[in-house]
Amino acid sequence: MDIKPPPLKHLPEDWERALVIVAHPDDVEYGAAAAIARWTGQGKTIGYVMVTSGEAGIDGLHPDECRAVREAEEIESARIVGVDTVDFLGFPDGVLVYGLEMRAAIARLVRQHRPDIVITGNFRDTFGPGALNQADHIATGRAVLDGVRDAGNRWIFPEQLIDGLEPWGGCRAVWAAGSPEARHAADTTETFDAGVASLEAHAAYIEGLGWEGWSAREFLEGNSRQSGSRLGTTFAAMFEVYSLTWGGGDED
Repeated sequence: MDIKPPPLKHLPEDWERALVIVAHPDDVEYGAAAAIARWTGQGKTIGYVMVTSGEAGIDGLHPDECRAVREAEEIESARIVGVDTVDFLGFPDGVLVYGLEMRAAIARLVRQHRPDIVITGNFRDTFGPGALNQADHIATGRAVLDGVRDAGNRWIFPEQLIDGLEPWGGCRAVWAAGSPEARHAADTTETFDAGVASLEAHAAYIEGLGWEGWSAREFLEGNSRQSGSRLGTTFAAMFEVYSLTWGGGDED
């Protein structure tokens, strides 16, 4: 007997600024980018942060060359969905380790950008049955969750608090895109095509993977329709909400 997954709740949209922090160029584009396009279309300010430059992602291309290619593809991909700020932290691709260095880098960015919401990728062990997650995604998500909280405490990484930089504890939640434990989603029906174009902008990376006949549109449509059916829309992008307000909130 099949068990029908529960309905998804709409994410709140009463916020103005968000910061997306993920491990690699292209991580945002496997579904979440269409939601980003929705929100930038509402006039919200969103910045992107790539912890690595994805330089180990193309087998036939040396990391020094690959870095430039993947950074350029991500900048264009972000532009397509209305994001004009993309930072690359320069951590080594493929061997990320959760720790103070990454937490500090994230805390600094949160203090600089002062977001209401921080968005990252799924950092659970899997994406679902039989679909193991990557170590880089897991390390990044854990560091994001802790780094966002660190940013609000002036006694954690106090050396950052110079030249007017202040603690920022105004982030309401961290949203993890594509989590198998997601209970919330954003309607991406009107911005689905922008999400497709954003993923297609990673042409060199996708070609380097050797996925013959693979279609960005077909891949995104399959996932987005499933999410949309649970939200009551044609297409949707799923997110797991980690509330940072005391005692949680209505968006949990």
